[in-house]
Amino acid sequence: MKQLRSEGDSFSFEPYWWETDQKIVLEKYALPETLDVLVVGAGYTGLAAGIIANGLGAKTLIVDAEDIGNGASTRNGGMFGAHPRVGWEQLSLNFGKETADQIFKEAFDSLTFVRDLISSEQINCDLIESGRLQLAWSQNDHEKQKKLVSVIEEKSNINVKIIPRNELVNEIKTERYYGGILFEDHCGINPLKFHNGLVNALKKRKVPIVENMPVFSIERKSDRYKVKCGNQVIFASNVIMATNGYTNYNFNWFKKRVFPVPSFLIATEDLPLDLIKELSPRGRMMVETRLKYSYFRISPNGKKIIFGGRAAMKPIPLILAAQRLKIVMHDIWPELKKYRLSHVWTGFTGYSFNHIPHVGQYNGIHYAMGYSGSGTVLAAYLGAKAAYQALNDPRGKTGYSNTSFKTSPFHIFERPHFLSVADFWYRNISDRWQNR
Repeated sequence: MKQLRSEGDSFSFEPYWWETDQKIVLEKYALPETLDVLVVGAGYTGLAAGIIANGLGAKTLIVDAEDIGNGASTRNGGMFGAHPRVGWEQLSLNFGKETADQIFKEAFDSLTFVRDLISSEQINCDLIESGRLQLAWSQNDHEKQKKLVSVIEEKSNINVKIIPRNELVNEIKTERYYGGILFEDHCGINPLKFHNGLVNALKKRKVPIVENMPVFSIERKSDRYKVKCGNQVIFASNVIMATNGYTNYNFNWFKKRVFPVPSFLIATEDLPLDLIKELSPRGRMMVETRLKYSYFRISPNGKKIIFGGRAAMKPIPLILAAQRLKIVMHDIWPELKKYRLSHVWTGFTGYSFNHIPHVGQYNGIHYAMGYSGSGTVLAAYLGAKAAYQALNDPRGKTGYSNTSFKTSPFHIFERPHFLSVADFWYRNISDRWQNR
């Protein structure tokens, strides 16, 4: 997209990642009349599901309503971690201790699964074994972090350690935070290259992927499904929905349970290497505990800072999003005020109402959705689980099938009614509330 100028910046409205690798051109396929598994959606979830289904001997087809690689899978920040966003105590209260234990255990399982996939398929996705640092916005947040570390050490194989405030200088140049947790096993990736790697893995297996092929209806017919794809009809023994935050109203049951929340990202122009080393001495992936929520990292080539967050809880002009994210970034790193931006972009995160993903089935249609901001690893891992479950393989067992996938009775519009209120709260009140 043509670059535009605003307040001294000259930036692209497309993801920075799209400049780092070529999008894959797919072969043209004639849709089959019958197949074993139809996967709807060609993001991480659907591509991983396709790999597993093919490996189990199923005749598989993947379709996507748009160009492949146009959704969240190539628009995210590339932070590679799977720690659940909801604490063990809340998980235990909502779903029982056994499920809470299983979900915490699967943080390591999911990391291992995706790393093994990257290795076995020889995916060059700029994997950076940096660790991920969760930064405490308040002293109270840091005290909660200490409790979280003890639970993680008890319930998971993930390596974590507390970083006290006086040691943060070794991790980040700022006075804004009160300490942190270092997730030593977490990494960084280039999301486009990871997506391309999954596509190439399917091409190698001769699993067809058809883009710009919307699915309009899925109707159960005895032991199979009649699926209207574009202007054609396919009969599939199994269907896996992998549309997450891009689910449309053709599938209202799913649409009412996962809702899109925009995440916005900016990238700086190329920065002096000594400045980057000063701002982020160890090149960690970084996230905050504050409700407003920001996340940031160094680009894989070591030249840019990529900075993301909730500039709004609903779509807004990208120029406005860039302005808001710059304010937050400059508050953390005032040194960046004299540097321009090169990119600003957005993508939709699929949220469930309890902020926990779910793997299950509805009317026999299998699905994995609702990653709630943790999809870089969990989407591929749970997509694989959905495929195993669809084909009755015991490896499909997961604690994420024991969570709930409910809607809100007030969710009658495209986006939940509370997002406008939440938008005002997060942008104007939340910081003061957390530091009260």
